[in-house]
Amino acid sequence: MAVAPTAKGWVPFGEHRTWYRVTGQPGGAAPAVVVVHGGPGSTHDYLLSLTELAGHGFPVVHYDQLGSGGSSRLPDADPGFWNPELFGDELDNLVHRLGIEDNYVLYGQSWGGLVVARHAAERPDGLRGLVIANSPASYELWRSEMDRLRALLPPGVDEGLRAHETAGTTDTQEYFDLMRVFYDRHVCRVLPWPPDYVASFMEMADNNTVYSVMNGPSEFTVTGTLADYSVVDRLDDIEVPTLLISGAHDEATPATVQPYYDRIHDVRWEILPESSHVPHLEEPERFREILLGFLQEVHSPAEREVASHG
Repeated sequence: MAVAPTAKGWVPFGEHRTWYRVTGQPGGAAPAVVVVHGGPGSTHDYLLSLTELAGHGFPVVHYDQLGSGGSSRLPDADPGFWNPELFGDELDNLVHRLGIEDNYVLYGQSWGGLVVARHAAERPDGLRGLVIANSPASYELWRSEMDRLRALLPPGVDEGLRAHETAGTTDTQEYFDLMRVFYDRHVCRVLPWPPDYVASFMEMADNNTVYSVMNGPSEFTVTGTLADYSVVDRLDDIEVPTLLISGAHDEATPATVQPYYDRIHDVRWEILPESSHVPHLEEPERFREILLGFLQEVHSPAEREVASHG
């Protein structure tokens, strides 16, 4: 069960502002967990269940990335404004503005995983650990795997999707209905969709500026500025303990996650068998067990047994 926030507000980010909420009390011995949502252009809502960590002593920071949710919305910004460096700078600004830069863990989900990987590669002194959940290391790999997954959809679905994409009619109900076939297999397998997930989905549908510019019309059609983006060449620089999480049915397939496992020095990988892209909602008990175990080991490194994967 989610825990009520102890603080909400905004921090300045250049001429703009970033909305945040804090659950628990940062500043103690346990590191704060900063939750970086996906999209780009989604909101924090679908990750609210992570506030449960505060009940175990780990303060939790959620925020909405620039352009989404409660943060500054800039619908008229030049498309070039929306780039990965912007969101990396925003995360760095938030950590320092909240005064948690000396003791924190990053949790990046989907697109957020690439954001936190870049941050960790800079080796900030106060970063204690890293969680990369359901995240590709490269959008080139992602696009290749999307083509493979689309080809496995029921007969006629991919053909219908591609017809709408060619015609530019991806805003129609028919496209949405076809898209749901993929989403219900590879994005969220809990039906009906959980309220927290619906909240983020509807927010992004209502305000899709960032998502459309950087990603495209859907999860499996990446035509935006991220189409060739990768963090693979930065992964060798990550030194903190790292937990990878993905689902057996995840759109972030093993091929897209593998570079994290191959190149981060101190890493483990947990694949949840009944989950797709949101295992914190699909297998919450197993997910909680894995994440809490990792955080407790990061918090008490003397008790940690570092596993080698060769």
